[in-house]
Amino acid sequence: MDKKLIYKNIGKNIAEIRRQRGYTQESFAELMDKSWSSVAKLETGCQNISIGKLIEIAEYLKVDFKEFLK
Repeated sequence: MDKKLIYKNIGKNIAEIRRQRGYTQESFAELMDKSWSSVAKLETGCQNISIGKLIEIAEYLKVDFKEFLK
């Protein structure tokens, strides 16, 4: 599978869970002490993401990081 497609799917899953938790991109970026643009890039698959970062995001969203990999 193409890496770009993988990152895009992970980003889509992160965005969906973020919305379910009631966060906007802006409020979630503030919670994580990141810029809005970094969250936007992550969710659109324009930014590579490490397992460590997935785990960190999962902790903020209170889910198992494997939810992002579906």
